[in-house]
This record gives sequence, C-alpha cells and structure tokens, in this order.
Amino acid sequence: MKDRNGKNLEFQEIIKKMLKRADTITLEFWLMILRLVGYIPLHSVRKLFYLASGLKMSFFGSTIHIGANFFNPENITIGCDTIIGDHCFLDGRAPLTIGNHVGIASQVLIYNDEHNLNSSDYSNSFGPVTIEDYVFIGPRAIILPGIKIGRGAVVAAGAVVTKDIEIKVLDYHLGRPMLFQ
Repeated sequence: MKDRNGKNLEFQEIIKKMLKRADTITLEFWLMILRLVGYIPLHSVRKLFYLASGLKMSFFGSTIHIGANFFNPENITIGCDTIIGDHCFLDGRAPLTIGNHVGIASQVLIYNDEHNLNSSDYSNSFGPVTIEDYVFIGPRAIILPGIKIGRGAVVAAGAVVTKDIEIKVLDYHLGRPMLFQ
C-alpha cells in the first residue's frame, strides 16, 4: 500500500494511519453533535455536553450562548462570570484560555491554527490564545493564533487581532446572560 505521495508503507505505518483516521472521524462526529447541542435553548443542557467534552469552565459562573462551535474543546478553559455570545467559534487545537469577567460578543472567531503561507507544504502553524480578565471583544472580531489580549482590553467590532493587546486596569462584573440565547 502507498500513501498519497506514492511512498510504500509498512504494515505498522498502515495500522497507525488507520487508527489516526478513526480517531479523527470520531472527533469530527462528536464536534457535529456539539454543534447540534449548541442550538438547545437551555444553558444548563448545553453546558453539560460542553463539560463532558472536556471544556473547562464553572457550571454556574459562565455562559455560552446558542450556536457556539468548537474544535477540540478539551484545550479550552473559560473563567468565571464570562459570557460567550451566540455563534462564536472557539478553537482548541492549541490551548485557548479565556479569563474571568470576559464579554465576547456574537459571532467572534478565535483561532489557534492557521496555515503557514510561506511553507512549501502549506503546513499548519499552531499558537495558544490567552484572553485575560475583564476583556471585551466586539461582534465579529477575529483573534488569530498566538495572541495574548491583556486585562481590561477592548477589541472593536470586526477587528482582526494579529498582535498582542496591552493591559488596562478595570474592575467590573458583567450583567446576567439572556435566558433563551
């Protein structure tokens, strides 16, 4: 048997590739289930599935609104009193850490992986994303891999964050999440 580049594979390599493919298909199936669960109109039910998937967050302290989408939720940590808006995308292919009292508006995309455009094989380039306490991220912002957003920072709606954002001094608590979102 040969791989896609025409290289002959040994039996052990074939088994290893088959097991990796089975793991990938299982993960993709579970992510599809989580995508469907994301539309259940009860925070607590969605949260149970997210926690069962390995996402780390307080059951009572934070909220993920309807329609959220994930990659590898086991690498995602969300602090207390944090609200994730509807239809956000949270990428856990590298560590994603979201602090306490963070407000992430609707349709925000947070990526931990991107293709290396300078690579001849278009390989992936992973980088952790850290969002510290008291940050607000406006609607439809995009956070790219390897970014650190400092305490109290504000990211404007529609912004594409390509560099770290400095720390500000703030101390507040967010309002309550909407019940049917």
